[in-house]
Amino acid sequence: MAEFSIRATLNGPFIVQGAPELLDTMGARYPPGKDTISLCRCGQSGNKPFCDGTHSKIGFQATEKVADLKS
Repeated sequence: MAEFSIRATLNGPFIVQGAPELLDTMGARYPPGKDTISLCRCGQSGNKPFCDGTHSKIGFQATEKVADLKS
């Protein structure tokens, strides 16, 4: 399996680099695309699961830090 990374952007999408396999809820594969894709975090994209820039138009505010995972 190829290495990849997922990075949250400031009040924007997740940037996925390395072209991992992307499946829908039924297990169907999205066609392979670019080495870098942007996945929607605001839930309002007209091109889900991909980002279309709507987050900037609606003033999306995201939690930008990793939660403390200590139990």
